[in-house]
Parts: sequence; structure tokens; C-alpha cells
Amino acid sequence: MTKYLLHKVSKLNQYIISVLLILAVAVFCHFLSAYIGYRVVAFILLVTVSLLAMVFDILPVLLSAALTALIWNFFFIQPLFTFRITSTEDRILFLMYFLIALINAVLTYKIRQVEKIAAQKEEKANTIKLYNTLLNSLSHELRTPIATIIAATDNLQMNSKNLTPLQNYELVDEISKASFRLNNQVDNLLNMSRIDSGVIQPKKDWCDIEELIYSTVKKVEVNNNPSQKIAININPSIPLFKIDKGLLEQAVYNILNNAVLYTTANCRIDIVALCNTDLLQIMIEDNGGGFPENEIDNVFDKFYRLNNSKPGGTGLGLSIVKGFIEAMGGSVHVENVSTGGARFTISIAAETSYLKNLKNE
Repeated sequence: MTKYLLHKVSKLNQYIISVLLILAVAVFCHFLSAYIGYRVVAFILLVTVSLLAMVFDILPVLLSAALTALIWNFFFIQPLFTFRITSTEDRILFLMYFLIALINAVLTYKIRQVEKIAAQKEEKANTIKLYNTLLNSLSHELRTPIATIIAATDNLQMNSKNLTPLQNYELVDEISKASFRLNNQVDNLLNMSRIDSGVIQPKKDWCDIEELIYSTVKKVEVNNNPSQKIAININPSIPLFKIDKGLLEQAVYNILNNAVLYTTANCRIDIVALCNTDLLQIMIEDNGGGFPENEIDNVFDKFYRLNNSKPGGTGLGLSIVKGFIEAMGGSVHVENVSTGGARFTISIAAETSYLKNLKNE
């Protein structure tokens, strides 16, 4: 909040707000002067200066401190409505108040500055940590497909006359898969950049959810050749939804891809799509090992990878899921199921249309 105020409130407005707040508090204390003593008024004015020191620059705060001392003297210390102080005790109190107000303002501001510097150092350390994490992940994720492409290309160029048609096909297939993997990593980086910059604007159009799910599963099967069984359970009469097909398709793909990569070969992955009034729900569940309970809340964090994850991966896939779904006004939730494994639930409120059903009748 402090950072927000300092960036949004100009220096002139800080002076104006400080003066107006001090005057408002002084008027409030004046009406209560019959019930509270002038020493209590001094305490209230000091608290006001402290609050200003927590959010504004030092000069407006010092002005506030000096102004409160003068107001306290003129309106609350006997004799009233004069700057003359007759009592020695009150002179000492006024002098102490003035010094304490100034010191309090300066110290509060300094503490805030120290906290700001500490926060900047922590942010910088976190940025370096994230950068190193990303660099280490990308060094593996990018180097592997690039090495595959180079090796396969060299074989095609150097041994083209000695290769059988089957060997040619296998090398081209390796290049194709490696290129897709490379492209997928670049897409993840670009998508994360779009999410961080807040430039994602969903382009809503009528979407056949059944068709989207089947095409996404096919893409996962082509690119990963999974040994897991992927089962789809969608009522054919599910309506069309007005959503951004591209964003939803990428979100579903990332969840499925994550399930394929991190579950064992004998696992089963179930996909269910439901329509509850105008709410689309897509549930993707596997019967693998699930997520560690102490880490499940972090699975959508950017660059986060589970402690027992196998090497590779950038930790961007699920954070992109969250960003894309929230950009469409929806939500995504993950939980461990009692029978073992994890369940992702995507919920998006959207317009529906049953024209597809009418067309098929």
C-alpha cells in the first residue's frame, strides 16, 4: 500500500492531504476538548503524524509535525488562541512535543525506507533465483530437442545415400517431435510473458467442447505417445460454449501433458466435461500418486517444480493453465482424490447454445 500511495500521490497532493488531515483531526479534538485534556490531544496529533510518516515522503511529514505543534500550542495550551505559553511545565511539554513529533516522523520514515530496501533486496534475490531456475530448466529443455534436431539432420545430410526409407522416416519423425517440443517451450515462455504483462484478451466464439477435448487428446497422443490410457466421458448433447477456444485448448493440453509426463505407464487418465446451467466444468483425473500435501498449494506457481520431480521441465505449464483460465473469468482447482491420484477441475461461466443438438436431430 505504501508503494502504491507513493507512486500514485504527487508531492503537492501529499502536502495538501497532510495539511487537511491535520486540520480535520484538530477540529475533531477541539469538539472533544471538554472531555479530554490537552495532553491527550497531543497524543492524538502524534499518532496522526506517525500515520502520515508511514505513507508519505519526509518533507510533507515534517511539515505535518511542525503544524501539529503550532496547532496544539495555539488551540489547546493555556492561554488559548495565542502562541504565548505562561507555564514552565507547558513550555517544556511543548518543546518535548515538537522534538518528539519531528524525531517520530524522521524515524518512521527511515524505518519505512529500510523496509523498502530490504523488500527490494528480497525481490532481487527472488528474481535471481527464478532466473537461475528458468535458465537451468531451459538449458535442459532446449538443449535436448536442439541436439536431437542437429544429430538427425547431420545423419540425413551425411548418410542420405546409405539410409533406408524407414531410417529416413524415423530421423524425420525425430526432427518433427523435437521441433514440436522446442516450439512448445517457446510458446510457454511467450504465454507466460503475455500473462505477466496482462495483455491477454479472450476472443470468445462458439466452441464445441467435445470436439476440443478429442482434438487435444489426439495432439497429446501424437506428441507424447503415452502408455497411459486416456478415457473421455462427455455427453454428446453438451451445448456449445462461447469461450476462447485457443486459451482453453492450451490449458487442457498442459494439464494432460503434465499428467502423461508425471504418472506411471499403467495409470489411467479420465476426462469429464459437464454443463451446469451456464457453467462449463472440465475435470481431468488420474490414478497416479497425486501431489504431496505440503506442495499441492504451489503447483500453479510460476517456475515451481515439485521436490521429487524428474529432471527437465520449466515449471510453467500449470501456471499458464491458471493464467489462461482466469483470463477467461474462470477458475482452476487441483486436489488429491481419496482413491489415489489428482483431479484438476476447470470451471468457466459462459453463454451456451444448443444449436448443435438441433442440427444433429
